[in-house]
Amino acid sequence: MATLCPCSKEISKYGAHNQRGYVELDIHTNEYLHVDDIITWVESCGSAPLINLLKRPDEKYVTELAYENPVFVEDLVRNVALKLNDSSSIDRYQIRVTNHESIHTHNAYAVVKKG
Repeated sequence: MATLCPCSKEISKYGAHNQRGYVELDIHTNEYLHVDDIITWVESCGSAPLINLLKRPDEKYVTELAYENPVFVEDLVRNVALKLNDSSSIDRYQIRVTNHESIHTHNAYAVVKKG
């Protein structure tokens, strides 16, 4: 998913830098959960979705969506944890998020565990 840096947005006059975020989940459930539901939960937690093919109007929409919803890697991992906590079907989890930085020489990483 795409994430947009809140600090970059705050200090920039014309935009902000983006990252591509990768979320890895290890979850233990007490009943069946469909994987598509979990993917939907996770994808709703970033700044904007990643889309394979975009025409100009779609690109404008996704870019502006990310700009209006900036998240740090820590925000993303926390948002995913909150979604998983809302499900009584999930007993424990580990969430690992890596944001591949677009303007830094390092990546950002965050982890949250429950149980």
